[in-house]
Amino acid sequence: MPNEINVPEMLTIAETAKKTGLAAHYIRQCCLTNKIVHVRCGKRYLVNIPKLVEFLNTGDQTNQIENENEPPRIRRLG
Repeated sequence: MPNEINVPEMLTIAETAKKTGLAAHYIRQCCLTNKIVHVRCGKRYLVNIPKLVEFLNTGDQTNQIENENEPPRIRRLG
């Protein structure tokens, strides 16, 4: 019985942007705010592509959970 390790597809921010069509700036901001699963390798960020797809399909659950407990706010415009 061979030991098989499932290695997820990990791409740099530039490669991820090219493959998904998302802006590199958006992907970088998601990494910096820990919204998507990534690994920092030196100066580079390697994005876990299957987890990114899962994040894009489900949306940002952290903001929804945080905002459920807060009443709506009224802001002054201008």
